[in-house]
Amino acid sequence: MSTAPNIPNESKIEIHLDPEILKGTFANVTNIGHAKEEFILDYLFIQQHPAPFGKLVSRMILTPGHAKRLLQALQENIRRYEEQFGTIDTGVSVPTNRTLQ
Repeated sequence: MSTAPNIPNESKIEIHLDPEILKGTFANVTNIGHAKEEFILDYLFIQQHPAPFGKLVSRMILTPGHAKRLLQALQENIRRYEEQFGTIDTGVSVPTNRTLQ
């Protein structure tokens, strides 16, 4: 049996799913920053009513290689989504002047 170059043989990894993490967290804004060795994705929940309020709900720290693979995977999945459901409207306004505390 041959494998593609640079792709290890398939192996099974048991993934344990924490029930709290499995529920997911809603975020409607993402801030992205980077340094030479990492990309930092801060996921925020911004609420406008009854009073403006923002909260950091999750932070992911990725290697540059993983960040690029994530970008490619998102692009492919968005392409498939739009083929099935139509173009995604990105015309939603995003709050500005946010500060993380």
